[in-house]
Amino acid sequence: MRLDFNACPRSHLDRDRVTYNHRKEVNGDDGRPTFLEAYFAGCQVLVTEDDFYELAMEYLAHCAEMNVRYCEPFFDTQAHTQRGIPAPTVLNGFLRAQQEGTKKYGVKSKWVFCFLRDRPLSEGLDAYEAARPWADLPDGSGLALFHAVGLAANEFERPPMLFEEAFRRAKKDGLHVTMHCDVDQKDAADHVHEAIFQVCDGRGTERIDHGLNVLDRPELIPGLKERDIGLTLCPHAYHRRQATEVLFPKIKTLIDKGVKLCINSDDPTYMHDVWIDGNMQKVYTYCDLEKKDIVQLARNAVDMCWADEDIKSELMNELNELRS
Repeated sequence: MRLDFNACPRSHLDRDRVTYNHRKEVNGDDGRPTFLEAYFAGCQVLVTEDDFYELAMEYLAHCAEMNVRYCEPFFDTQAHTQRGIPAPTVLNGFLRAQQEGTKKYGVKSKWVFCFLRDRPLSEGLDAYEAARPWADLPDGSGLALFHAVGLAANEFERPPMLFEEAFRRAKKDGLHVTMHCDVDQKDAADHVHEAIFQVCDGRGTERIDHGLNVLDRPELIPGLKERDIGLTLCPHAYHRRQATEVLFPKIKTLIDKGVKLCINSDDPTYMHDVWIDGNMQKVYTYCDLEKKDIVQLARNAVDMCWADEDIKSELMNELNELRS
């Protein structure tokens, strides 16, 4: 199952006090920090290789507590290199945690390297080249920390096609491609359209992170289904901004239309400490699902992930037993 990676130690903040100005560029500046401003401020405490290692180990330990067997954490190096932290410090800390997390907690992981979309493409390409020795390359020459690339950070007026060169370079290296298409961002449906039909000539995107705005245009859901593109939804992230009676009928509509989707967490320490178990519970409750539906969502997660086939087969066998 895919879980988003958070870049700040886990905390238990009062729900009523955790509020952000979701999009300053859209909503105006009301004095509150945006989510991304809070997120990147939290990154300042990450300095040494041990910092990145300990952060990742805490994350994997919490995964184990929730009975997560496999995850695909998102990370980037640009937020740290621009602070003067060498990329190998980040990458080696995470690699050590990836390896030890499997041994200590039984949680296997392959990671997703992100380009920061509010930074220049050239900077992202340089970051990718610096990180490439840590990739899971087909010829076995890489260190196999990450096996996919994606997009992160502020997507305001930064559509996916701005990063076409980066996606093509990663695909040439045999890596998978996903990208955030945030919910109700400016031009959200246009971003989803680009992700489905244009990235790498319509053959690049394998998953879309979020992407709830596929409901906004009639050609988007057929495009997803024809290309077998799945959505990784994070319900609590949207529930902070959308009413229950608005949000969950949308998710139920996608399920009923046969869109392949799975449920995930999105930076949980910044979002009321709601992890994947809380997100699954919300969908189960507010979409009025049955237990078999939750099992199917978990099966979707296994199907959509990029784990090795032996891992996917093992997880599917467990889920088949639950279904019976």
